[in-house]
Amino acid sequence: MHETAALLLLPRMRVQNANAVSGPLSWGFPAPSAFTGFVHALERRLRAQQLDIEFGGVGIVCHRFEPQAHKPGGFYSPNTFALTRNPLFAGWKGFVDKPAALVEEGRAHMDISLLVEILTEPVELPQDALDQILGTVGGMRLAGGSILSVGRSKRHQPELIEWPESTAEASAEFRRIRPRLLPGFTLVQRDDRLLEHLQDLQAKAPDSTSLDALLDLCRLNIEPNGPDPDHPEDTLWEVRRRPGWLVPLPAGYAALSPTYAPGEVRNARDAETPFRFVESVYTLGQWLSPHRVQSLDDILWHHRADPAVGLYRCTNRFSTQQTQAQGNA
Repeated sequence: MHETAALLLLPRMRVQNANAVSGPLSWGFPAPSAFTGFVHALERRLRAQQLDIEFGGVGIVCHRFEPQAHKPGGFYSPNTFALTRNPLFAGWKGFVDKPAALVEEGRAHMDISLLVEILTEPVELPQDALDQILGTVGGMRLAGGSILSVGRSKRHQPELIEWPESTAEASAEFRRIRPRLLPGFTLVQRDDRLLEHLQDLQAKAPDSTSLDALLDLCRLNIEPNGPDPDHPEDTLWEVRRRPGWLVPLPAGYAALSPTYAPGEVRNARDAETPFRFVESVYTLGQWLSPHRVQSLDDILWHHRADPAVGLYRCTNRFSTQQTQAQGNA
């Protein structure tokens, strides 16, 4: 495990038209892979600019999320994405008055803060490195969306923080940063809750799967809760309370095929990289207020790849830390 040498805080970034459909089973906030991929792309661009820097994990905090959806049939109707035709007319070059087909896509506007871990040891960055990083970030896309503002006001000013080596000093530094992340919610992984719920379901129905547990935790469950006090002849139905703000989370990909040599698969995006067919992997996520998180490691997401097993996913240590804390209690 690498030690954090420094931290790059990018607060209150406004992103327009980010991808809101990050998996085949859910829609909403972009998957963690969108943010780890953004950090990896930023590192490659900076190295191409002769700035030798190595990034690690990334912490994700959302302050505002505005999906571009509406209810055409009223309040109780399903949400429908606001779609556009680009271009408006299919035959615009030939001046043909024929509407173009709609491309099904979901978009959202959001305000986020990112905490980017820097692994470069020792931290030797030039004085204008922060300006160089900001200029590069402003010209990139995040989850397919355009970054509209980075550091325009004093409150939104990014910060490059040399991270302390001792645990006590690191905890104090993280407590200093947390107020800048409020109000907002940070995304963490809750595999522990998913496993606990799966065990509860299997006690009642042994053939229950992890997908059953995930759906049961994330959907709206209306259950009977005894007789109605006002009308004893009727049953009282109530919405089951969830143990926190839990969400289904696309966390990466699992292999469906062996690895093919570069150029072996026709029409692959990159002819110089080995190719593999994959499918999405889901886990359970939770939105927490940053003041409930005690350390930087609890909110950082990292890439983890195991080609031998065929698993390529993003991981977060929050659930592991919670399990260890319960074991030590």
